[in-house]
Amino acid sequence: MSRKRKELPILENIEITDVAAEGNALAKVDGMVVFIPYGAPGDIADIKLLKKKKSYAEGRIAQLCRPSSVRVEPRCSHFGVCGGCKWQHLPYELQLKCKQQQVVDALTRIAKIELPPIYNIIGSDNIWCYRNKMEYTFSNKKWLTFEQLASGEDFPDRDAAGFHIPGAFDKVLDIDKCYLQDHLGDEIRLFIKNYAKTNGFSFFDLKNQNGLLRTLMIRITSTGETMVVLSFGEDSPAEISSVLTAIKDKFPFITSLMYVINTKPNDTISDLDIKTFYGKPYIEEQMEGLTFRIGPKSFYQTNSNQAYKLYSTVREFAGLKGDELVYDLYTGTGTIANFVAKRCKKVIGIEYVADAIEDAKINSQVNGIENTLFYAGDMKNVLTDDFVEKNGRPDVIIVDPPRAGMHTDVVDVILNASPERIVYVSCNPATQARDLALLDAKYKVVSIQPVDMFPHTAHVENVVSLTLK
Repeated sequence: MSRKRKELPILENIEITDVAAEGNALAKVDGMVVFIPYGAPGDIADIKLLKKKKSYAEGRIAQLCRPSSVRVEPRCSHFGVCGGCKWQHLPYELQLKCKQQQVVDALTRIAKIELPPIYNIIGSDNIWCYRNKMEYTFSNKKWLTFEQLASGEDFPDRDAAGFHIPGAFDKVLDIDKCYLQDHLGDEIRLFIKNYAKTNGFSFFDLKNQNGLLRTLMIRITSTGETMVVLSFGEDSPAEISSVLTAIKDKFPFITSLMYVINTKPNDTISDLDIKTFYGKPYIEEQMEGLTFRIGPKSFYQTNSNQAYKLYSTVREFAGLKGDELVYDLYTGTGTIANFVAKRCKKVIGIEYVADAIEDAKINSQVNGIENTLFYAGDMKNVLTDDFVEKNGRPDVIIVDPPRAGMHTDVVDVILNASPERIVYVSCNPATQARDLALLDAKYKVVSIQPVDMFPHTAHVENVVSLTLK
């Protein structure tokens, strides 16, 4: 017989003192650190412990006894449940300060190398409606709040169109309004939801893996173009055509209306055939006179305005004079490669996703850029000493790896290639700091620039420039 888990206590009148990683706040109780979501420095609260380890604990605010003076009223009615914008209750100036400190802490505590002064973080001009891409899930298991469950009321209608609840894969929070994208995104999502309910079309059952409506992706560019990609969990041609025709008739200005049949256990559609129902198979984004085609599987920074500031920083840190050979590692759809191409002799981009490389080639063609060359494959397998010997020693290497950072084999090849300058773009300062410590064998850090791409979240981008010692 399993032992009954001991109920953890409520800690009363605890002062929350700081902001921590992953959007949490923290308090110290009898020498133990307690991580608490949705807290603010200066809060006095009763904390319900949920998990306790030797060195730390996790909890939630059971009662806010005295709110901090720094708190602001969250704009979104779903705040505290959705899990997407954990810092809405913090003023934006404080959010920027916390992100700046996150970069400082990671580079000093993990890298432990000589560092120059860190530039002040570049904030976002728009802190609402800044995302060009949103993804929603349809589910027949709508999440019920603690208040709804406690009411004893029956909720027979459990269809939802919204976001997954953290820690509950089969539950989806029904979203009325999301402030992260243009209001058009809400209009499209709610129209599809209501049309499906009116016509008796089923919402996806995540446990039983059946149902018609499965996922929805909406992309809206800064130029006003719109892409809608609807994923269906069943191959029902008449129902699919009905939904898509209704969307086209309601929103005739949609640039690209696409769909995919996904009967797999997971929601990913990158390995599936996506069909165009109406309009073009892509939309276009513009940046500094360049046009970037974005397909349904393409990666593009989700904050278009901040992306320009980020890439401008990368280009400035690269110090290009016009005669350099540049390697752009983890190039994605070649956005950075094409952005810097006119300032150097040649750019070679490498990316794992083959479809992204095809997009990169198209983006070069569309913009009349002829000095780019792209390779697809696993970075550690493509970027080898032989590759460098064949393609030429780079003068500058730009890296923009995933959150996990660079493989040690990749770092070794970079060190052997010994470019004059490295520009490291990161969405995870902790793994960036780890890699900088490895690069310290030959390189010194000369510039550090944090950039906020995602207001109201704890995520921060950081750009670092390194030169040979």
